[in-house]
Amino acid sequence: MSLTNFPGGGSSSPGVPIAKVTMPALAEMKRQGKPISALTAYDYATSRLVDEAGIDLVLVGDSLAMVVLGHDNTLSVTVDEMLHHTRAVRRAVRRAVVVADMPFGSYHGTVAEGVANAVRFVKEAGAEAVKIEGPRAELVRALADAEIPVVAHLGLTPQSVNRMGGYRVQARTADAVLQLKADAHALADAGASLMVLEGVPREVAAAITAELTIPTIGIGAGPDCDGQILVFHDLLNLTFAAPAKFVRRYGDAAALIRSAVEHYREDVEHRAFPSDEESYHLPEAARKALQPESSTLPKVATLRKA
Repeated sequence: MSLTNFPGGGSSSPGVPIAKVTMPALAEMKRQGKPISALTAYDYATSRLVDEAGIDLVLVGDSLAMVVLGHDNTLSVTVDEMLHHTRAVRRAVRRAVVVADMPFGSYHGTVAEGVANAVRFVKEAGAEAVKIEGPRAELVRALADAEIPVVAHLGLTPQSVNRMGGYRVQARTADAVLQLKADAHALADAGASLMVLEGVPREVAAAITAELTIPTIGIGAGPDCDGQILVFHDLLNLTFAAPAKFVRRYGDAAALIRSAVEHYREDVEHRAFPSDEESYHLPEAARKALQPESSTLPKVATLRKA
């Protein structure tokens, strides 16, 4: 049990109005040529920091299978696990759009099953949109009809890692480029609100971005998309692996955390933590009442009034 004060909800600046980002607002950002910032997050604390930093879109990515749960790929994470993390993120975020990744197997059966699982993310976890991978125009149309905004995902789709034979750059031939463009248009026409383009050549992403009326969010797709997204743990060196080519590390949380934990361990071992100032004390009246009849109370060099 912790006595630490860690209140839920709220903004770091009480009384300051928060301009909520919505899916239509993201579409308007594309029309105005304003870049969209997006980042993954998986828990309350980091989501709150991400939101307060002004990120426009927070994705509860199925990448949590790897960076949070320690799996080798994204395929193992379940619907219930994704719901659990999406609820935590939703409690923290006040400004950004919250998008939940539909995990592998949750929309790969019938369209009806995919819609039913998507409804759970909106109804049970508070997601404002769901993300699905691959050219699934029929499912996108059904989700749009069910009033569920959809973020499509083309190019390197991690849930297809077994079919692709690894995490490889996609659309590197003329035929593959034409197919990717056709898939992108089909998804947009079916009602997708946004499209993630991952692991494709810059030129291809730029062409698709120029052709579509919906915003594109790039990851490993060059700077010409309408926005960019990175995995939170990649951004801060918390993945314990060499970064992909497209990753830029903006901080070293691993070094910061390791140093802090080592310092704490050393203080505990040398009895430097906790100090007397970091300890609770009996009120003076209770000390006086107990002292004559008990010699078991520890002797403290310096006692202060509670």
